[in-house]
Amino acid sequence: MVRRRSGQLSGEDRALWDLVARRTRPLPGKRPGPAPEPGEPKEPPAAPSPGPAPIAPFRIGARANGTATSAPPSDAAIRMDRKAFNRLKGGKLSPEARIDLHGMTLAEAHPALTGFILRAQAEGRRLVLVITGKGQGPDGDGPIPERRGVLRRQVPHWLHQPPLAAAVLQVAQAHRRHGGDGAVYVYLRRPR
Repeated sequence: MVRRRSGQLSGEDRALWDLVARRTRPLPGKRPGPAPEPGEPKEPPAAPSPGPAPIAPFRIGARANGTATSAPPSDAAIRMDRKAFNRLKGGKLSPEARIDLHGMTLAEAHPALTGFILRAQAEGRRLVLVITGKGQGPDGDGPIPERRGVLRRQVPHWLHQPPLAAAVLQVAQAHRRHGGDGAVYVYLRRPR
């Protein structure tokens, strides 16, 4: 950082000051103040950067330029083999292990799920079933009602956060025969 004495402007600052001073008008009844002392010789202001490239016009139905894949957005979340994923969603693959989190609190379920997933991956299992339940009872009548199915909503978040995110390849809602809305399939990565 270059230190200057108070009141001295660099060439760039001086050019900016001159530009501002030319565009301003004094208030009625006021005289313009003195210009700051020139500290260094005037330098031309730096040329502005060219900025982003202009966007080419686009017509509806035209093909976009780029490297995007042609897969529909709904398939973007599939990270495993499509054929195996379709068999998984159809309930044709059998889970190799399962954990039932019914009746557990969030504080009990999170470490139980973490241990289960990491053990299953270490044992070389690929597909496990996590049963969360659908939730029961009313939403609550307090000032801040707690919604039903807390585990059902929270488990997918846990599966996409460390340390489980490194072990999980795919999460999908279970088929009706394996629990439907109250369970999820977890397809695990191969152990390293």
